[in-house]
Amino acid sequence: MPVVAKGKRRVVKAKGKCCRSRPRCKKCPVTCKRLEKAGKATREGKRTWVLVDVTKKDLKAARAR
Repeated sequence: MPVVAKGKRRVVKAKGKCCRSRPRCKKCPVTCKRLEKAGKATREGKRTWVLVDVTKKDLKAARAR
């Protein structure tokens, strides 16, 4: 299991496929991938991410198109 930074954590199971709506939904795999690239999430499985200290601003930026 990967090491995750301390802080407020939330486990998110992404949807199977992106719905491509605007803005993207919170459980969209694209949103989770963007948060991972920003260092705010760690991937645990194929569709499971652990979000650490994600602010509203971070989430809004990841959901934007």
